[in-house]
Amino acid sequence: MAHEHKLAIFRGTLKFKSNIAKIWGVFVFLSIVTIIEVALGIIKPEFLTETRFLAMKLLNWVFIILTLVKAYYITWDFMHMRDEKSGLRRAVVWTGVFLICYLILILLIEGDYIFEVYKNNFIKFDF
Repeated sequence: MAHEHKLAIFRGTLKFKSNIAKIWGVFVFLSIVTIIEVALGIIKPEFLTETRFLAMKLLNWVFIILTLVKAYYITWDFMHMRDEKSGLRRAVVWTGVFLICYLILILLIEGDYIFEVYKNNFIKFDF
């Protein structure tokens, strides 16, 4: 490969970090987050499934947050956002975060409406 090593400044000294070490670091981080998600999905702790925040179980919020963390890290590392200027990083990352949060809001509002329709057997408001 043309770029075998990356220059890293660590505590005032210059060190080279190989791409292989970076790839393993990304693999370990994403694996840990995924293992946490899978373990929580299997175990389903009682305090996370019975506690609600904004009409949704805390466990679902944990899944959403961990998924956003993984998406941010993939963007940061594989799209090489760490090497870009801060304006471009903010434009790319915050646009995605805003759109994902907006999608979650829309899904929660519509899902709550549909749940109430099925639960109460009537329509609260009609368009």
